[in-house]
Amino acid sequence: MDLLCLEMDTIIRARPDPNILCDDRVLQSLLNIEERFIPQCSYFKCVQKDIQPFMRRMVATWMLEVCEEQKCEEEVFPLAMNYLDRFLAVEPTKRCNLQLLGAVCMFLASKLKETRPLTAEKLCIYTDNSIRPQELLDWELVVLGKLKWNLAAVTPNDFIEHIVRKLPLPEGKLVLIRKHVQTFIALCATEFNFAMYPPSMIATGSVGAAICGLQLDSGNQSLWGDSLTDLLAKITNTEVDLLKECQEQIERVLVSSLREGRQQQQQQEQQQQVQHGPSSKTVDEPDQASTPTDVRNINIYRE
Repeated sequence: MDLLCLEMDTIIRARPDPNILCDDRVLQSLLNIEERFIPQCSYFKCVQKDIQPFMRRMVATWMLEVCEEQKCEEEVFPLAMNYLDRFLAVEPTKRCNLQLLGAVCMFLASKLKETRPLTAEKLCIYTDNSIRPQELLDWELVVLGKLKWNLAAVTPNDFIEHIVRKLPLPEGKLVLIRKHVQTFIALCATEFNFAMYPPSMIATGSVGAAICGLQLDSGNQSLWGDSLTDLLAKITNTEVDLLKECQEQIERVLVSSLREGRQQQQQQEQQQQVQHGPSSKTVDEPDQASTPTDVRNINIYRE
């Protein structure tokens, strides 16, 4: 009798619970409590003296790259940024500790959302060993204390399925729509301008931007322009004007991100040409996306 070893290094993912996603009481409960987890002030004006907005963006970009490389759940990065913003809103922090804080926030978020959380040792490696595992564990208790151990924060990702299921979307496009919505949410998390927005508004604006960008409004009138905005606003009890402004701001962030990505790619190509001569890349070879996920095919312009 042969013994077969069936142990495989697979990532276990939880399946969606239709009983939760189809119950409107769950959505209403999320809407009722979401403001508890929003930073109570614009902390760069009243709390932080040594940290500037561009520093937050740099550490957020680094955190996103770590989460992507480790193939974390989509909820980990927005949740980690929620922890970071809430901590910075109550505790003055030195710039030399900002990356350590970001690592701790990813550490906590992965414990809440992952079946196999990120380890302290692995996170320290991502900082080029500028911090020690024990230092990260010590700061973990500090962050938990400042957050009052309230880690089950509501994030925009919590609203995606509730919104998508209430829209007349083509079944074959749902996976693509979710991917684009999650990309928009990740982009919003890197920008401090969205830190004070309710998670439901960010999620709703991201869904609207994804549908318009993918041009899914051509077959159903309820997905056209103002009709789509009105429908989305009703789902999450959001004011139409505020939702339009949020969606437009999300689209501007995407344009800026794509522009920066192209500039970085051009700079890399120029450096390669200087060091190694003309690039051997052929015309048919696809270039690598520099955005969080490949969103280069989104058409953000709409009438």
